[in-house]
Amino acid sequence: MRKRKGRPVDGVLLLNKPAGMTSNQALQRAKRLFFVEKAGHTGSLDPMATGVLPLCFGEATKFSQFLLDADKAYRTTVCLGVVTDTCDAEGEIIEQTSAELVTQAQIEKALENFRGVIQQVPPMYSALKRDGQPLYKLARQGVEVEREARQVEIFELTLLDFRPGTQAEVDLDVHCSKGTYIRSIAHDLGQSLGCGGHVRKLHRSASGAFSEGQCVSLDELQQVFDSGGYESLDQVLQPADSPVASLPALDLPPDSAHYFRLGNPVMDMQVYRIADQGDIVRVFCAETDQSARRFLGLGEVTDDGRVAPKRIIANTV
Repeated sequence: MRKRKGRPVDGVLLLNKPAGMTSNQALQRAKRLFFVEKAGHTGSLDPMATGVLPLCFGEATKFSQFLLDADKAYRTTVCLGVVTDTCDAEGEIIEQTSAELVTQAQIEKALENFRGVIQQVPPMYSALKRDGQPLYKLARQGVEVEREARQVEIFELTLLDFRPGTQAEVDLDVHCSKGTYIRSIAHDLGQSLGCGGHVRKLHRSASGAFSEGQCVSLDELQQVFDSGGYESLDQVLQPADSPVASLPALDLPPDSAHYFRLGNPVMDMQVYRIADQGDIVRVFCAETDQSARRFLGLGEVTDDGRVAPKRIIANTV
């Protein structure tokens, strides 16, 4: 059996991703710094983008899907008057039109069409696949394929600032559902205004319940490591259950917790107070010392009131 390299670290790192780095490159940097066995990110940010990139370590990777499915928030600067092949500043310019006649009132009116449930066509430069091939690879070969519009929801779309000119700039605050392409919003907004547009800057300000104020940069992590080593680094991590912190919590006595960890449904009367049949709950082993309370995983409430293991943490003792 091949020996695994790294430490068995469980938790979530809230990284402030820098510009000019892919999400995977940021993940690998953090993984090397923490020297962890297992790590994964929770949805890619474009290389030019900055901001909230939750990274799951160890057992926390079992709950990364909850972050992938979570709502996101972004601040973006849209440049009007210039269209690029990637719909952002990293692409080649394919069309230029003066945007000097565009007014703030026109922008406000156009934004009304992007709020709520909308249909959005993903850009060619995206990780979506066609016959097993990522669209961005086809785009680099000069191949463009038809993409089906997908339903997304824009919960909030706020105009923060407008700077008129031949290449006008629009600052937007966007709160949206998973799978929303901000580049497509920029492109489609430019088209609706008759001048084209692309993303000049993009910053993710929130992912699910995590916000930018909780994040640390790679440079800050290096400073933490230099001053306190792995012990100090581990203190930066959010708990392994933080991606599912919104779910109800069920504390089991040690005997029930033992059987739950073995994969058996268990009965606990308090489940009726916190959840209904079919609900998913976080399950903990209750201890006299609350600081020793251990997260065991997720359970599903059955029709007879028991809690059946759904996803169990392997590293609890």
